[in-house]
Amino acid sequence: MSKIIFFGGKGGVGKTTCSSAYAIRCASKGMKTLLVSTDPAHSISDVFEKKIGMNIIEIRKNLDGIEIDAEYESQQYINGIRGNLGKILSPIVIDEINKQLDAASVSPGSHESAMFDKMIEIINEESNRYDQIIFDTAPTGHTIRLLSLPELLGGWIETLIMKRRKAIAISQMAKRKIKDEEAIMQDPIIKILNRRKNNMEKARHIMIDEKQLNFIFVLNAEKLPIEETKKAVNALEKYDIPVNELIVNRILPIDVEGDFMKEKKEQEKHYLKEIDEIFKNKKIYKLPWCVKDVRASSIDDLAGHLTKQL
Repeated sequence: MSKIIFFGGKGGVGKTTCSSAYAIRCASKGMKTLLVSTDPAHSISDVFEKKIGMNIIEIRKNLDGIEIDAEYESQQYINGIRGNLGKILSPIVIDEINKQLDAASVSPGSHESAMFDKMIEIINEESNRYDQIIFDTAPTGHTIRLLSLPELLGGWIETLIMKRRKAIAISQMAKRKIKDEEAIMQDPIIKILNRRKNNMEKARHIMIDEKQLNFIFVLNAEKLPIEETKKAVNALEKYDIPVNELIVNRILPIDVEGDFMKEKKEQEKHYLKEIDEIFKNKKIYKLPWCVKDVRASSIDDLAGHLTKQL
């Protein structure tokens, strides 16, 4: 079993209930488990009927939880850059950089980048404390952008490091100093970029290692979730991120009554067959449609259904 599990899928298919049920299943087996929500809706608080928030808290025996706030992490990330640059640049330059940072804080991708850094921080700092770390993610598109960051940003960071090294070398030549590699490596900006590069490399290594990370897609037996899941699985596998398991959630009971429900059941049978054919190389688990809303009092029932199949 992989140590780190990401749950993803189309909005509304039941990722939060499935990831919560999976986390309960792990905790009930005696594994120290951390459930992490990266979804802005933060529904794990609703499922467990407990305020979780931005600090790790105990939900129940062997199960802890945390909710990552993308806007907060983005602001912390920008403030960290301000602090580091403020130590080495003149006030005139800082004023201009602050304007650029203000623009960057609301630019596309800033929240994903900050969220990604926080996720890697949790993985690096909490892996020794937990047997399982389970991520309940935002809808598919956001998650794919998030997990593709190591691939997308790696080359960009390398370019920034190269340009900074050239700038330092030119400055040293202008001051008639001998180029000193050790001095370059101690440059605060180079240190920041190298730290970010190392975090990206660690993340990349984790994400392509099936022994460390697995991605479980949740979908319903309906056309749109199937199509979105196909595209998402292909996108992740393009980045060598393993997707080995699917959960088909909200399966209707066998004995349904009424023409409408019988027609829905026939459609469901068709789509279940399609899922089995399209994803024949994946492990597929099936969970029933719960009669009641999934809350703290009923989530264990869903975890029981999942346990029987794992």
